[in-house]
Amino acid sequence: MPKPIALTLPLAKDDLATLRSGDEVRLTGTLYTMRDAGHARCLEYLREHGELPFGLAGQTLFYAGPTPPTPTQPFGSIGPTTASRMDFATPELMRAGIVATIGKGKRADEVRDACVEVGGVYFAAVGGIAALLAERVKTSELVAWEDLGTEALRRIEVEGFPAYVEIDTQGNRLYR
Repeated sequence: MPKPIALTLPLAKDDLATLRSGDEVRLTGTLYTMRDAGHARCLEYLREHGELPFGLAGQTLFYAGPTPPTPTQPFGSIGPTTASRMDFATPELMRAGIVATIGKGKRADEVRDACVEVGGVYFAAVGGIAALLAERVKTSELVAWEDLGTEALRRIEVEGFPAYVEIDTQGNRLYR
């Protein structure tokens, strides 16, 4: 069994181009969490200002709604949200500069096409292990949209976060 590929975030386009659908990865560095309502706000900002807000260009979005912190961790749990819920926004956000996304489940053909067009990827995280994934989060900072609660934009630092390449830069899919 091949060893997981260690990747440092933010991800470089050269690194993304070497990944293949089915590769197991371990991510270390900065991720941004955002879900449905956050995506709608991000699109609104992008359309009004012509660029992504809050330094999101070149970053990876993790579709997650974390729980409150524990005495020893930034979150009690943080699991992937069903990625297809963000398909309405993902192609436009990728064209504006998002290089990768993380969630669970399949994506629309439009997301696959955007990955090919911009040289981005979609990582699948394993559902049902939210408490284990929370152990990989070292810090968390609220960036914007606090009124959205768990759907707010957060910057988190992760170490050895496990995922699989579901859609690679060539458009290959793990789930198909």
